[in-house]
Amino acid sequence: MVIFKYWYYFNTFMTVKTIKNVDEGVWYKFKNLAVKNRVGMGELLGKMVNTYERDATKFWKEIFEGERLLSEKEAQELQTHVKVFRKEYGFRQ
Repeated sequence: MVIFKYWYYFNTFMTVKTIKNVDEGVWYKFKNLAVKNRVGMGELLGKMVNTYERDATKFWKEIFEGERLLSEKEAQELQTHVKVFRKEYGFRQ
């Protein structure tokens, strides 16, 4: 009966979560980071994901809303040259 209760509890409340393709070196570094920062591994992983999302959003915002490298006129001229080049050498249109 005790074994059944343990089995029921384990399968109901305890979930085993794995991360595939993580080698031992990376896992060791991750655990050490959690210990050094005195946080749980779940909390550290959450912080890492939030930081990554924030930085990725910031990066693309800088790309799309940053200073332009070409003016509209230069971009149109470049586009016409590319069309002529593609037509001349038989590349896709």
